[in-house]
Amino acid sequence: MIAEAGLAALWLAAAFALVQLMLAWGAAKHRENANVGALMVALRRTALVQGLLTLLSFGLLIALFARSDMSVVLVAENSHSLKPMIYKVAGAWGNHEGSMLLWVTVLAMAGAGVAAFERRLAGGTLAATLGAQAAIGLGFYAFLAFASNPFVRLNPAAPDGQGLNPLLQDPGLAFHPPTLYLGYVGLSVAFSFAVGALLMRDVGPAFAKAMRPWVLGAWIFLTIGITAGSYWAYYELGWGGWWFWDPVENASLMPWLAATALLHSVTVLATRDGLRAWTLMLALVAFAMSMIGTFLVRSGILVSVHAFAVDPTRGTFILALLGIYIGGALALFGARVGTVTQGSTFQLVSREGALVLNNLLLSVILGVVFIGTLYPLAAQAAGVQLSIGAPFFNKALVPVALALVAATVAGPLLRWRRDNLNTLAKRVLVPTAAAGAAFALIFALSGGAHFVPVLGIAFAVGLGVASVVPVVRRNLRRTPLHVWGMVIAHLGVAVSIAGMAADSAFKTERLAAIAVGQNVTVGPFRVTLADVHPTVGPNWSALEARLQVRRGEGAMFELFPQQRFFSTPPTNTNEAAISTMLDGQLYTVLGQGDEQGRWQIRLWWKPFVTLIWLGGGLIALGGALALIGRIRRERRADEAEAYA
Repeated sequence: MIAEAGLAALWLAAAFALVQLMLAWGAAKHRENANVGALMVALRRTALVQGLLTLLSFGLLIALFARSDMSVVLVAENSHSLKPMIYKVAGAWGNHEGSMLLWVTVLAMAGAGVAAFERRLAGGTLAATLGAQAAIGLGFYAFLAFASNPFVRLNPAAPDGQGLNPLLQDPGLAFHPPTLYLGYVGLSVAFSFAVGALLMRDVGPAFAKAMRPWVLGAWIFLTIGITAGSYWAYYELGWGGWWFWDPVENASLMPWLAATALLHSVTVLATRDGLRAWTLMLALVAFAMSMIGTFLVRSGILVSVHAFAVDPTRGTFILALLGIYIGGALALFGARVGTVTQGSTFQLVSREGALVLNNLLLSVILGVVFIGTLYPLAAQAAGVQLSIGAPFFNKALVPVALALVAATVAGPLLRWRRDNLNTLAKRVLVPTAAAGAAFALIFALSGGAHFVPVLGIAFAVGLGVASVVPVVRRNLRRTPLHVWGMVIAHLGVAVSIAGMAADSAFKTERLAAIAVGQNVTVGPFRVTLADVHPTVGPNWSALEARLQVRRGEGAMFELFPQQRFFSTPPTNTNEAAISTMLDGQLYTVLGQGDEQGRWQIRLWWKPFVTLIWLGGGLIALGGALALIGRIRRERRADEAEAYA
């Protein structure tokens, strides 16, 4: 009865979403009525119950996977009784239907969070916000119930399951999709806030202060999800790259770019009452990018290791939801934007001006990624086959990205409202000198490294120096936590850029066919193939190479790359063996053998590549500190106002 209970909880949640929408309409319409308080209480409680019901439904789906209940179609198609428990549980969202239930669960829990904790919005605006969240939920409940039911029974039950895609049988599946979805779907709250503010004509600092923590929280999880996903693909796929410009990767990057722009814009609105209309537009665009990403992954129009191969009917359903929600919101924006007042003005040379430039450059990058991702699909629909890959994105985006780094250097060094270029020039002198010195030194010592990657490292050094300037000569103990968050996040950006540029400039690759006992060199390493032997795991068998590695005259160590075979479903995979050091990673892959007894060995030496993911972690940490600092600061302000 677990499956039936899960489906019943899902239907009840949909019913509560409908009730929530009706209560929201009533509370917003009668917001001036003295009795609206009872409606608001009922609205908040309904949103909480809806969230708990979806959480129950998703928990019951996990229970079905943990029990290996092969009488459920989803379990039989995506699990196996002999899988390790971690993959049984993670398999609940390692498929289309389960991941969509996770999507809806996060959506409903986000609405419940707004209902439980939001106290700063005007009653009518809060009601409209919760109504918008319920309206989004209703569409996706319908999608689950009619096109992607995760609780369908199989009669008779299968003797055992078909197993999970071996590429997903990795601990990364346990945390990458949930964190990414918390970011993806968390942006629905910003969307609902914007819709609520437009409906109630309530756009101002109070609205922005209420929305900012939700934007920041979604952005943090998106950052973690993208960083974790990049490293997961890097070590799991055996291609030696950390970003492939795969359309589904781009589908996660586009919401992050929009959310980053929104985060800066909402800060201006919350603190300086500026960029009102722009903030609303970015909130709509950010969730639109999440919806487009969902469509790309679920529609079946992409062939990708990341995409779920589903029938086009489901893609059409999601496309219809995309048209209804995003089209409707943009129509509302067009109708109401004339009622949004300008807010406070500022000079071009000011921190607000730098943030506007930051937003524009992020928007350009978003536009390039959007076009580069969707244009091949449009061309394919017209009968033309083409692909757009790394060369296009690198040539189009690197100049804009460097300009964005320069804007990020200048922004925190400028004053609010107005500043002057002479003063700014003095403030950026040290970061500029550091960048110039780094460029000259690296270019001189690198022995012919490409100009652009070295320039990227120099810009990263300049940004790293500039990022710590806001805390120089300050009492560090009294520096607000959100300032520390900004410093660490910007420093993380610098660290990531340095890692990307170093990998591009200095990595070396070697592909060789060698017999046991022979060796090959890559970078500073000499790698010897000691032997190749069979081995077995919990649900796989493998051929494993034993590589003996020595760096110069240093101590020898061993690496063990594998060719794995999974019987359920029948799949071959390459498992890279990676050695991480302070100055980079040695990445090794075992290929096929030949009739002469030789084995293909592919090796990469990737200097400082780990800075990419270290920087991603610092960005997320900075966001978390900023979130905690903002919440504490606003709570103290509320308490001071209450006691005044």
